[in-house]
Amino acid sequence: MNATTKNPDTAFLGHPKGLGYIVFTEAWERFSFYGMQALMVLYMSTYLFQHGTIEGIYGFSQYKAFIESIFGELSIRALSTQTFGLYIGFIYFMPVIGGLIGDQWLGQRKAVLAGAVAMAIGHFLMAFEAAFLFAMLSLIIGSGLLKGNLAAQVGTLYTKNDQRRDTAFSIYNVAVNVGATIAPLICGTLGELYGWHYGFGAAGIGMMIGIAVYVSGAKYLPDVVTEKNPDGSDGLQAGDTAKIGMLVLLFIITALFWIAQTQVWNTYPLWIKDHVDLEIFGTSMPITWFQSLDSFAVLVFAPIIMYLWYKQRQRSAEPEDVTKIIIGFLVFGAACVWLAVGQTLSADGKVAIFWPAIFHFICAAGFLYAWPAVMAMVSKTAPAPVNAMMVGACYLSIFAGSTTSGWLGRFYETLPATTFWIMHGAIVASAGGFIFLIRKPLAKILELETKNSKL
Repeated sequence: MNATTKNPDTAFLGHPKGLGYIVFTEAWERFSFYGMQALMVLYMSTYLFQHGTIEGIYGFSQYKAFIESIFGELSIRALSTQTFGLYIGFIYFMPVIGGLIGDQWLGQRKAVLAGAVAMAIGHFLMAFEAAFLFAMLSLIIGSGLLKGNLAAQVGTLYTKNDQRRDTAFSIYNVAVNVGATIAPLICGTLGELYGWHYGFGAAGIGMMIGIAVYVSGAKYLPDVVTEKNPDGSDGLQAGDTAKIGMLVLLFIITALFWIAQTQVWNTYPLWIKDHVDLEIFGTSMPITWFQSLDSFAVLVFAPIIMYLWYKQRQRSAEPEDVTKIIIGFLVFGAACVWLAVGQTLSADGKVAIFWPAIFHFICAAGFLYAWPAVMAMVSKTAPAPVNAMMVGACYLSIFAGSTTSGWLGRFYETLPATTFWIMHGAIVASAGGFIFLIRKPLAKILELETKNSKL
């Protein structure tokens, strides 16, 4: 059940107490996830998939044959980026199924706990090279149960018209980026400098802490299980099918954004390795630290942007969610073009560290305008009987984008780097154009208020 508007709970930064437990659970879960993610492409391309190691992975020859039957023959780097793209894609595909399980059977609390345990097992399995594929499978299943249901619990803390909802999802995404900032500095440094398995082990410990936080605050969290109507129907009302269809269209367009965003986790570390001068103050900066910088930039901009929205809200001038999404997509597209400019201006083939550093701050502004607004819109407008499933379905955008970015990663070896990044800038900017074109039917079908819209 949603919180009532009478005597609203404001115990956590003006928000319900349960949001605090969700936030800290998510921070630790993301610590574990991004800690491993920062290492994955480098781990696969420089060690795990090399001759002498790859032969020891259970089932890998069958996996490689299957992947190449779909995508063609792949070099070690291309196989690494394609595997990473599929892994991230399925990590974000499974929340749809996990959300449905939480909606209809387990309830959101039990689904989150089951997912967290499966993810912890997956992280610890990464300590064994032979178990690599089993570790991936455990992480994918666990994330499916956890992600859709934990994010959905944010929305169920508020009534439909509670204006704190957008800010709550921004706080939730700040938690994501706190974990994502710290993780590469700890897990990435341990893995890159001292041994891959130290980094993966640290990620597993982070997941265990997340489980402890969630269990300690479970009583403050909603545990929604959709009840069937007496006639056995799913409870959908007139107009709900059209809403679901429009949200699916939104997910398809948002996938264009995630093609570029996921490339920051995928091929981008290889670009850093190949093209960026990493020397700073006489030492070489670890490549995984750029993943921390990406999340740190979000933490820097998040309070600024949330304060800006707060001041605009007081003047009844805060942009509508649709407007925020368009702005975010266009800004992120500009970030990719920024990398292309830096590559073009590099005199000796090595890009100054200034260019990728600024890139992450432009990305952060685009992300903060786009993704929290997408999640808030879905949480607010998705029909109640399938709300957690539809919030989980947000991650289908990441599934499609990640899978595509893995496929596009092969062109990194054949295209000039400038062309590669301009291509990604055009892809994500086109998403902003598509949202602009459908903004009126989107607002009408989802019953969004548009009185302040400047579009």
